[in-house]
Amino acid sequence: MRHIPDKVTSSPGRGPARRAAGPRGPRATAVLALGTFAVGTDAYVVAGFLPSMARSLHVSQGAAGQSATAFAVAYAVLSPVLATAAARLPRRTLLVVALLVLAGANLGTALAPDFGSLMACRVLAAAGAAAFTPTAGAAAAALVPAGRRARALAVVVGGLTVATALGVPLGNLAERTVGWRTGLALIAALCAVCAAAVRAVLPALPGAPRVALRVRLAAVRRPGVAGVLPLTAVGMAAGFGLYAYAVPLMRALGAGSSAQTWLLSLYGLGALAGSLGAGAAADRFGPVRVLTVGYLALTGTLAALAAAVAADVDRLAVSAVLLAAWGAATWFQTPAQQVRLIAAAPGETAVVIGLNASALYVGIAAGTGLGGLLLPHGVLVPLLCCAVLAALCPPYLALTARRRVRPTP
Repeated sequence: MRHIPDKVTSSPGRGPARRAAGPRGPRATAVLALGTFAVGTDAYVVAGFLPSMARSLHVSQGAAGQSATAFAVAYAVLSPVLATAAARLPRRTLLVVALLVLAGANLGTALAPDFGSLMACRVLAAAGAAAFTPTAGAAAAALVPAGRRARALAVVVGGLTVATALGVPLGNLAERTVGWRTGLALIAALCAVCAAAVRAVLPALPGAPRVALRVRLAAVRRPGVAGVLPLTAVGMAAGFGLYAYAVPLMRALGAGSSAQTWLLSLYGLGALAGSLGAGAAADRFGPVRVLTVGYLALTGTLAALAAAVAADVDRLAVSAVLLAAWGAATWFQTPAQQVRLIAAAPGETAVVIGLNASALYVGIAAGTGLGGLLLPHGVLVPLLCCAVLAALCPPYLALTARRRVRPTP
């Protein structure tokens, strides 16, 4: 998930931002990428050890998966609020505090005695993630000369992309080796190490100009934005409906414990390829064409997964292909949607991309919540429901794409 940062207040020719564009820039950018990797791993790792977490807390897998829903809802709500409230804080201070909050939340999750405590810690973790990720992008842009900012942002976003590919398989591996509580404690330790590294390496950077929350939310009313955001939510709900329940899905596909980690790795690699490939394809063919093909692929992949669950045959090889396709068809959406938003409101890039991130997490929350409610009926039912949601996306896209809206200056 990519975030376009707010502008840094210092001018290019003077101030802290200028002093940061020196030898410390690449080192600090690498540290920020490690931080986004820690944040992303925290967001995705829970799906890998969901069954053992459910058993330990004496709840169903559907209920345990709602921890991902709580994280997503909290991120969606808190992202614009924290961006407004903390805008003027020095970037280094905000990044360190966000990572320490995330470390404490993960440690609290690892030690949670019951499901209620775990849910509260997941909300706290979402607050840390919502504060860190866009701020890391803003800091990266200020650390290097103007001609290298795109590459610096790509490095920082790359931490999230790698976490997308590795988070769930790492969680599954932790479940089978050290246990889910130890796995979360290790993530807490990684966040604490990242906080110390940011404090030691990152130069002092000023805060950004404050944009009132009502101004951020007012962008939703712009026609070119209002038509895009619902598609983000519905598309992610379709792709994410069973993501938190990937382990039960693989068991329904006949995959044993020994196959689950590498199957989840294929999902992650597909997600990585889909995200990177969609960005390049959107530049070449336009975002609407890319989105149309991607949503059709997502619909077909979910329908094929449902057919594979229903079939009584050896389907491990088929499952491997479908899991990779599922990852690619889920994560292709964000780059193309961002291109559409920037074209609709080029003067409010940071605001509309932040709104898209909130819509994305609303979709994740809705999809995960739906999957958890339907999981007691077996994975086939939520799979079919997600396929229906995905099938609604192409006609909605065609309808909104035909509405020619003059870009907002």
